[in-house]
Formats: sequence, structure tokens, C-alpha cells
Amino acid sequence: MSFEWSILIALIGAAIARPVSSLTGKHTGWAICLIPLFIFASFVMQLPVVAGGETLMATVSWVPSLGVELAFRLDGFSLLFALLISGIGTLVTIYAGAYFAEKPSGESGRFLALIMLFMTAMLGTVLSDNLIVMFVFWELTSLASFLLIGFDGHKEAARKSALQSLIVTGGGGLVLFAGILVIGMTLGTFSFTEVVARADELVASPWAPTIAALVMIGAFTKSAQFPFHFWLPNAMAAPTPASAYLHSATMVKLGVFLLARFDVVFAGMPGFGHTLVIFGSLTMIVAALQALRAEGFKAVLAQSTVASLGILVMLIGLTGQVAAVATVGFILAHALYKAALFFCAGTAIHATGEASLNKLGGLARFLPVTAVAAVLASLSMAGLPPFVGFISKEYLFEAQLSSDWNILPVIAAVLVNAVMVGVAGVVSIRPFYFKPERVTEIHHGEKAGMLVGPLLLAVTGIIIGLVPAPAAEWLIAPAAFALYGQTFDASFKLWHGLTPMLALSMLVVAIGVVIVVQWTRIHNALRRYDAFYGWLGDRLYHKALNGVLDTARFSTRVLQNGDQHRYTAIVMLTVIAGLAIAYFASPSTEFLASEGTFRVPVALVLLLTVVGAVATIFVRSLIGGLVSVGIVGFGSAVIFMLNGAPDLALTQMAVETLIVILMTAVLLRLPSRQRHSRTQSERRRDGLIATAFGAIMFVALASIGVTPIDLRLSEYFGETSYLEAYGRNVVNVILVDYRAIDTLGEIAVVALATIAAWGLLRGTLKPLRNKE
Repeated sequence: MSFEWSILIALIGAAIARPVSSLTGKHTGWAICLIPLFIFASFVMQLPVVAGGETLMATVSWVPSLGVELAFRLDGFSLLFALLISGIGTLVTIYAGAYFAEKPSGESGRFLALIMLFMTAMLGTVLSDNLIVMFVFWELTSLASFLLIGFDGHKEAARKSALQSLIVTGGGGLVLFAGILVIGMTLGTFSFTEVVARADELVASPWAPTIAALVMIGAFTKSAQFPFHFWLPNAMAAPTPASAYLHSATMVKLGVFLLARFDVVFAGMPGFGHTLVIFGSLTMIVAALQALRAEGFKAVLAQSTVASLGILVMLIGLTGQVAAVATVGFILAHALYKAALFFCAGTAIHATGEASLNKLGGLARFLPVTAVAAVLASLSMAGLPPFVGFISKEYLFEAQLSSDWNILPVIAAVLVNAVMVGVAGVVSIRPFYFKPERVTEIHHGEKAGMLVGPLLLAVTGIIIGLVPAPAAEWLIAPAAFALYGQTFDASFKLWHGLTPMLALSMLVVAIGVVIVVQWTRIHNALRRYDAFYGWLGDRLYHKALNGVLDTARFSTRVLQNGDQHRYTAIVMLTVIAGLAIAYFASPSTEFLASEGTFRVPVALVLLLTVVGAVATIFVRSLIGGLVSVGIVGFGSAVIFMLNGAPDLALTQMAVETLIVILMTAVLLRLPSRQRHSRTQSERRRDGLIATAFGAIMFVALASIGVTPIDLRLSEYFGETSYLEAYGRNVVNVILVDYRAIDTLGEIAVVALATIAAWGLLRGTLKPLRNKE
């Protein structure tokens, strides 16, 4: 099976998830998992080809006129992500089936449908070679994550967190889209393969700094980089299976994926890498502090995920081959241990109904297998041998030491990794082995569906650590080659000897052990400064959002106050200002010297319309004013007729007649004469606005009259009306074929207005009295 079909298969899985759940009941997870498992197997079959250095491409025409095609690319880096997405997605569906076993089948089916839709979007994003197609899937991930985070819509926290994630990631997506459009305008292509091939041309463009900034902002919002880091911990309102999927292999690493892809493109811009190192370091430091302050089981893990994403962004900003290997190795290690820990946290919370770490303890006697899986995953997170987390940490330090940066990123990485060791110890030891008196009973024991995921992921972390050669050959090296842009002698092994990296790893573990022992004291000390740390959270977001809402309320009070006269005045003044600015920017008096034939019939009709307009101002009767306005409308129809546009004339007459009928029906219910409701000064002001509007419209229309007409569209209609639409009447062909939807809309408007007129004009039927 060609790799691009995996996206369609995942989408089919989303469509059938809910019907399948009604048939399979509690076994829904096991049934649905066959779809991502098949996708995972299909990508495994591509490993030999991709590891051999081949890049697979697939293209389907989509919008050729805009240069947009469904182009997909499978290289080492996208294959790594595809395997993580489908592999962890398989485990998430199994876990979700057990997690929602006591819920109605419709609820579990709805959740699994969203998970499969999320998988579809993720696969489409990492496999797309066309930037426009990639953006479509990118935005679909934001929408799917919004639905997953807000899955428990009856909870206010879930609704607020879902909206926050959508605003941040959706706003960042718009910024990214702007960057993609500028790339297309600069290079004339949206193909990422061609963008990489023409990277020198793009970097040499004056738009290069703008493009780089837009891409970074879009990626920062998706991967929760400072100052957009706050939305990800709040996304913990989602059910645990969604949290495990969000924080391990998928959405939160999309920004990392994009930055890593564009690192090859912007390698010639020194500021690009430096910016990534700075913001990555800021993110991981802030997240590490927040992790020490967090109280919830999932909240601590979420903050550690933000710190890990900061480490990845910092690694992408570093130069050299080792940095590419370190980036890929850390992505793999983090996906394995973080998904396993979220599964374990979800099981503990689901079994006890308690999410706070301070209220959990002694769960190992109730959930022994889950406790073992948590310890194994935490050892990998702490970077202890022989786990894959230890190898990735070694390469992290080697990449920093071999880069051209100073010692500051190394110090930050040591401290942040030490906090990660502390987090790993706290989330695995405290809830499962400390203070068993805190939990005396649980709602349910361990379920098979909730054990498969954490055990398999934790054991995989050990296997890759003990035998890293296959993973290095099939996964790490091809992905690193794709990031670096060329092949090199990539190594990924457990033992490097007595090196500075080993010394740093030992220092990290030592500091981490101190943090584990002193966790409560450190936690309580940092909790005293909630006011300060609030500014490192989402306080600025809420202030900005409230400011937008206050501005909207103010605008509503000023603009939407129910005064139709003010609405009209604002619109007219805006038009006057816009046209006046355009005229005075490049003043032209050519229209005053225009030449043409003086046509008496047209002049008479125009004179009649002027009389009607003037009469409208002075008549006191509403009916008289309506008739005067009607003269202007019918006069316009006659002008159309005299200039050879009978179709426009008929339309104008029909609309004008309908307006006269409708307004007459309304005005017949009002007094025929009444005093002016506006003061003399208000009427003078209205007169000035009307005069200015008329003058500026005259100048605009007169200027248009002397401007050369572009006849290309008219000639196109004339040449193709018979050949393509088989119509000899060009006007009819335009209305019925070229402007079919527009014409249908006009007909619908007229039809609805006619129905409204009938409702106003029909006589009121008196109900017949029942004769007794």
C-alpha cells in the first residue's frame, strides 16, 4: 500500500468509530485499534526503503490553477513521526476503550472518532510536501484538539481550556499561513522540496526575515514555546487518553517538526538558530519552575512536557551533526516515556477519582503493574542507563558542548534536566509507594486495556537502550540525515566512555535526587510567590482577551446602538473618507475634460432623476417621499435601457417595484404627515454629509468613465460563450453559466422579498366563529 493512503484510512476510521462502538460495546477500543495498527504496520514496511536513503513522493492534482497539489513526502524524519503517531495512536485507542468502558457506547465512540480524526490531521501534516496542504492539516489538528480538550463540555474548565488552545494555536496558524503565502510569492512555489532546493534564493530575499519570524511564531504557538507556553498545561482538562496523545508524539511536537524542517532552509540566517536557542532555553526554564509548583499528577507531567519541548527547540537551534542526532533521539525517547507516564497517571486518577499528587499514595498495592510501568518510564525520563532516555541525554549534552554557543545553555540544560529527574521520581514513587494511608480503596483494579500501553512503551524504552543499533540504523540515522540535509556517520549508542557528557549526566542525577528528597519544601517555597508566577502563566493571555472583549463592548455601544441614522452616517462618512484619501493621494482632473456625444434622451432622464432626488428632500408626506425616491430608481432603469442593457433594466424595475410595494404597505400603517423628528442642526449636518457623498461619488464615477476599460474579461466571455456554454446570447450565458450561483442568489433574494411582500399585503383573515 502506498504511504499516502494511510491518511484516508485514518479518516475512514474516524467516520466508522461511532457506529462500531454501538456494535462492539466495551470492546470498542480493541476493534478500532486495528485501523491505526494497520497504518503502523504499513509504515514499518517502508523502513528498509527509507533507511536505504530513498525519499518517497506521491502527488495528486488538487487546485492546479493555484499551484496547489496533494503532494506527500516520506523521508526519515516524517517516517519517524508517522510511526509515533500511528503506534502510540494504536495504544491510545486501546486505552481509551478501557477508560470509557463504563460510559455509554456513544460517548466512547465519539471520543475515538475524534482521536482518529486527530490522527488523520497529524499524518497529513507530517507527510505533506505542499505547504498549503500541510497548513490545511495543521489547522485540522487545532480543531481536533479543541474538540478533545473540550470533550467534557459540561465542565467549565474544559470549555475555557479548549477555547484557549483554539485561540492560541489558531492565531498562530494564521501567522504561519501568512508566512507560507510570502514564501509562495517569493519563490513562486509551495512545494517544500523545491523550497529546500532554492533555500539560498529564499534567504537572499528581503522577505527572508519576515518569513522566518512568521514561521517561528506559528511553530511557537503550536509547541507551547514562551510566551505561548501556558495553553498546554491547561489542556489537561482533556480526558487522559487525549492528554497522552497530545503530549507525547503528536500535536505539541508539530511546531518542533516544522522548525526542524525549516532549519535546513534558514541555516544561512544566523539569527534563526540563535532565536531558537534563546526561546527554547526560556521555555524550559519557565516550565521547570512551574513543574516544581504544580500540584496535579497530570499538571506536573504537562509542565515537564513544555520543558522538553523547549529542549527540542534549543537543540534545533544548535548547529552540527550531533545536534540532529540529539533532536531525533530526544523526540523518540520523550514520546515513549511521556505517553507511558500519562497512561499511568490516567489509571491512577481513574481508579481513585483523585488528581492531586499530595492526596495519592500507596497505589502500588492496588495497581502493581501500573506502578512498575511508571517506575520504568520514569527511569528513562530521568536519563538513567540502560534506558533510551540516558542515550538521548548524552547526545543532548554533546550537542551543546560541541556547538559554538557559550556555557549558558549547558547550565540551563543541566538544571532543567535535574528538575526532570525530580519530576520523574515524584510521579513514580510518591503516588505508588509513599504514604499508603492516603488511599484505602479504589473504584476499580487494573484493566488489560489500560496496561498494554504503559507496559509496552516502558519496555520499548529499555530494549532500545540495551540494543540501540537497530533503532539507530532504521530510525535515528535516516531521520537525522533528513534534518541535516545530507548523510554522515551517525552513531547512537549506550556507552560513550568517561566523557564530559557522562559527568554532566551524573551531576543532573545528583541534583535530581536532592529535588526528589526536598520536593515538598521546594514546592511550598515556590507556591508562596503565586502572584509572580501568575505572570509566567496565562495572566497576560486573560488580560489581553478581556481587553479585546472590553473593546468589543465599547464598539457595540458606539456603533450598534439601534440608531439606523447613525449607522448610515458612519457608512457614508467612511466611504467619503476612503475615496477622498484615494483621490488626494493622486489627484486627477482628466474627467473634467472628457469628450463624448451629448445624448438628449439620457440628459432628460437624468434631469428627471435629479428632480426626484430634490423632491424627496422637501416633501413632508412619507408616501410622497417614497414616490420621489421611486423616480430615481426607475430613472436608473431607463438609463440602463438606453445604454443597451435590457436585462439590468428589467432587474432594476423589478426590484424597484418590489421596494415601492413593500414600503407602501408599511407606510400605509403610519401617519401620512408628521413633524420632522430631527432638529435643524441635525438636518444641516445630514445635508452636508449627503452633499459630500454625492460629490465624491460623482468624482469617482466620472474618473472611472475616462479610465481605459480592460476588455480581457469581456473578450473571454464573447469567445467562449458558444464554445463552452453553447449559448449565442452572451448575456444569458454569463447569467446562467458563468455567474450561475450569483444569479441563483439574486433570484432567491427576490423570491424571499416577494414572500415578505405577500405577507404584508394580504388581508387579515378573521377566524370564523363556531356556530352553536
